[in-house]
Amino acid sequence: MHLPDSVSQPCGWAMHSPLELHYHDTEWGMPQTDDQVLFEFLVLEAAQAGLSWNTVLQKRDAYKAHYRNFDLQQVAAFDESDISRMLADPGLIRHRGKLESSVSTARIVLEMQAKHGSFAKWLWQFVDGRPLNGNWERMKEVPAETELSNQLSKALKKEGVKFFGPTIAYAFMQAVGLVNDHVVTCPRHQICVDAGARIAL
Repeated sequence: MHLPDSVSQPCGWAMHSPLELHYHDTEWGMPQTDDQVLFEFLVLEAAQAGLSWNTVLQKRDAYKAHYRNFDLQQVAAFDESDISRMLADPGLIRHRGKLESSVSTARIVLEMQAKHGSFAKWLWQFVDGRPLNGNWERMKEVPAETELSNQLSKALKKEGVKFFGPTIAYAFMQAVGLVNDHVVTCPRHQICVDAGARIAL
């Protein structure tokens, strides 16, 4: 695979496909504070359970279309007809439990917005409002889960979120930038460090 000059040493997992490389170079690890974006990753990471992330990325456009670009109010209003419509589309991961859970998750996030001002404010308290920057030299050093991801998983499960164990919780934290797990030789590492220093909730 030809690598763009701007990213000469990306994290190893991103080398599996051009789709993953593009995602790595533009999104992974960037701190997210928009509730709509955070909801998208709650849905996608839960959908990924048991599958590869590349599979999820391949289906992401279909998810965006069905989930109305992950509009919380619209998804929260989904009913059985919407679930049936999605189950009929091979462009999605057709798992009834995950699809039904995503709708209940939209409702949960809306409740948390009302209670905390935003879902982001609730979420970012787990890292005191600033990303945790890893200092990894090799991807094999990066953990699959941590005590913090276990705490987040338990907290979300308490709220009613399903399909969100500690490993999925950690992948979510990596995706939305609560933790910056780009290896230190990756140019994106410092970019995410700088972005994390500028976030405002």
